[in-house]
Amino acid sequence: MTEPFRVAFVGAGSVVFTRQLLRDIFSFPELANVRIALHDIDPDRLSVAEALAHRTASRHGAKPEIVASTDRRAALEGAQAVVNMVAIGGHAATVTDFEVPARFGLRQTIGDTLGIGGIFRALRTFPFLEALAADMAAVCPDAWLLNYTNPMAMNLQYLAAVAPGLKAAGLCHSVYWTVRDLCGLVGVPYEEVDVVSAGVNHQAWILRWEHRGRDLYPALDAAIAADPQLLRRVRVDMYRRLGRYPTETSEHSSEYVPWYLRDATEIERLRIPVDDYVGISAANLAEYESVRDALAAGREPEPGEEEDAAEYAPQVIHSLATGTLRTIQVTTPNTGLITNLPAGAGVEVPATLDRLGVHPHHVGALPPQLAALNRSFLNVVDLTVAAAVEGDPRHIRHAAMADPATAAALNVEEIWSLCDAMAEAHGDALPPALRGSLRP
Repeated sequence: MTEPFRVAFVGAGSVVFTRQLLRDIFSFPELANVRIALHDIDPDRLSVAEALAHRTASRHGAKPEIVASTDRRAALEGAQAVVNMVAIGGHAATVTDFEVPARFGLRQTIGDTLGIGGIFRALRTFPFLEALAADMAAVCPDAWLLNYTNPMAMNLQYLAAVAPGLKAAGLCHSVYWTVRDLCGLVGVPYEEVDVVSAGVNHQAWILRWEHRGRDLYPALDAAIAADPQLLRRVRVDMYRRLGRYPTETSEHSSEYVPWYLRDATEIERLRIPVDDYVGISAANLAEYESVRDALAAGREPEPGEEEDAAEYAPQVIHSLATGTLRTIQVTTPNTGLITNLPAGAGVEVPATLDRLGVHPHHVGALPPQLAALNRSFLNVVDLTVAAAVEGDPRHIRHAAMADPATAAALNVEEIWSLCDAMAEAHGDALPPALRGSLRP
């Protein structure tokens, strides 16, 4: 009898996302007897996740082995795939990431990838990632780490620096949903299109998008011309000026460039929702509490949206278990995959999945205008990683100075003072060498 495939969920207390991933896993008949180990440091959230996992399995007719532990190494023991979705600091840290910069007049929308919010989210996440990699090396050295935690490019580049032997892939559904939405806009079935996308996570580009060999970009141009409201979106504006469509939402895309958030008229013209993620984070917390309360009362929690296996981690797990070939998007160190982006940078490219793992594709050179924006993005990534690896707090300030949206809004003294305030606000969540204020 074939041994069950063994999966560990780290940060399983993100119960709504855990349910979504498990739903997709249980949709594969070959994974009906999978072993799921759930881990979270919050015992209350963990117990809710465990109860929800059993209900999800029952609803899908699956008979997995489900275990839960607040001991991370125990949960990781023998895993073949580890899914990471930890949010260090939770909702409170997210609020800090927005409230402190706002006092300095800096606007953010999502704040989890680049900018001040992304920099400090990374710095409080890196120690956890290093410890997770060490645990995996000790108890499941052959496992794949499938990372959902943002900031994706920073996290994967940091892991490559501190744990080069770790098999890791960054997973994000932004390309999938972008292409689905674009296909709906031009009226072609998503299942019939061919796509090539590459760049960096949250700022990749749809390089090719075809339906049975027909370039779909002219159809997109016609759709935009027919609906003037589409012009009031950041990524449509970026596409019309840059020639390729960006793969992340307008909310995300607006804060990776210097052109939009600094200007109140642009915020109005393009309907940019400033501070958007604070509300999203609060809604996620409320949804968790609703699920918890429903389970405690013996009620069935409200089901999530039933989609076919849309998330990438279940597809990776299925391919590792069965050898099924498929192509997804992954973030991985740049080993010549994109020739005009820096070597070693965390880049997002297509990758083939099979029983042996994740195999990134060589893309070649991006169009120069797209590579230029990605290099600006990666400057911030590189300096943030350097701050942690070298234990040098000056590089936090250098990363903020290099950040396009921050530098467009604040002068250099304000940037340093903001970094001081953020380091103080996050305090013990940061590595000791990176805490406190620093004068030039």
